[in-house]
Amino acid sequence: MILIPDVKNQSIGVFGLGVSGIATCEALVASGAKVFTWDENPKARQKTADTEYRAEHPKKWPWKEMASVVVSPGVPLTHPKPHPIVRKARMENIPVFGDIEYFARAMNMLPEKERPRIVAVTGSNGKSTTAALIGHILREVGEEAYVGGNIGEAVLSLPAPERNFVYVLELSSFQLDLTYSLRANAAVFLNLTPDHIDRHGTIEAYLAAKKRIFLNQTKDDIAVIGVDDDYGQAICTAMTAENAVRVLPVSARATLGRGAYALGGNLFYNFDGKTSNAGDISRARGLRGVHNHENAAAALAVCVDLGVSPALIVRAAERFSSLAHRMEEVSRLGKVVFVNDSKATNADAAARALSAFDDIFWIAGGKAKEGGVAGLKGKLGAVRRAYLIGEAAEIFEKQLSGVDCVQCGDLETAVAEAYAAAAAASDAPAPAVLLSPACASYDQFKNFEERGEAFRTLVSELASANGEAA
Repeated sequence: MILIPDVKNQSIGVFGLGVSGIATCEALVASGAKVFTWDENPKARQKTADTEYRAEHPKKWPWKEMASVVVSPGVPLTHPKPHPIVRKARMENIPVFGDIEYFARAMNMLPEKERPRIVAVTGSNGKSTTAALIGHILREVGEEAYVGGNIGEAVLSLPAPERNFVYVLELSSFQLDLTYSLRANAAVFLNLTPDHIDRHGTIEAYLAAKKRIFLNQTKDDIAVIGVDDDYGQAICTAMTAENAVRVLPVSARATLGRGAYALGGNLFYNFDGKTSNAGDISRARGLRGVHNHENAAAALAVCVDLGVSPALIVRAAERFSSLAHRMEEVSRLGKVVFVNDSKATNADAAARALSAFDDIFWIAGGKAKEGGVAGLKGKLGAVRRAYLIGEAAEIFEKQLSGVDCVQCGDLETAVAEAYAAAAAASDAPAPAVLLSPACASYDQFKNFEERGEAFRTLVSELASANGEAA
């Protein structure tokens, strides 16, 4: 657990009692604060029944004494409108922030020589894989690396800091919006695609939240920036001109004069004026697809800066297993591979998965986001057939003109029909049944994890029915 400085005897509110909220409560109590909590979900409130921070409605909080209010990342700050707890705190002139801010304050109180190194990773797509990959590489070479934030453990549940530690944090735009004093020794911005506009209001506001990852960096730090989209390219150009931090561009689509890039399955780097080949990344089954090669290039840039040799980075990456619900190979039945990419909740994320296989029987649909899959035109050459589910099914069929589409309604039907067609395709030597929905899950599932687990279960049942082990 990470203790929080300067909160002893302070009255602090915690709104939202999920994993990070409970971890925040525990850290605050251990640090001597008086903690007041609430969650709109009765089941979440029950978790506090036998604690020092038993939930009570915010109407009963001692607002005139409150030093701060910590909210979960899901609490709206501005759009579609501020949450009542945010409005109340602002009316009382009480600061509102998230658990990452308390982590940052704890690190900032340490003497520079005792401070652990901090790697922060954000981006519309790929941030979980990149953060996990960096943590994996560092642990493989013997570093004390801990991964948390938006992935893995809540940040305040991570082990108390020691000078040789490396904290690798995945940070969403929601978390960054609530963070002010974090200084990342390495800040990674992978990409930006239109998403979460309902929360941020505009793409410009979404971008501004993501760019907060670079706050407080110095010339001793690095900013690793993906330049394969216009947003990243513009950020890289502007920050290079400002010369306030060392900027390292990364790409999976172009040769770079400096930074790190992937080309033809190999990772290249140029950090000192000389371009070198780190090795072949195409053998890493946990990093299929061009988009994952971009993630690997970002991990290379970070880990080299932390003192790891490029050859060791590539070897460690070969042993990396893909994360659950992110290009995750869940089974092979005969020649057919089943891939769970349930985390692909927008068209851009799905496009990345669709570029990774030669013969695809694609399961897509759910609750559509703005634009649906219209932006995938020209990127569907490997799709043999699309099996459509959920609310978006009819809209997607119209947008996917030229693609053979089957209206399945639900995931169970889609898995069964996609497998039957893939197995029967005599001209497809290695077909993939790919769940990459390009949609949110909320029409038929609680979240993308539940959707991915349902896919895994259905594949397992198919394997049993066909007398194979999943």
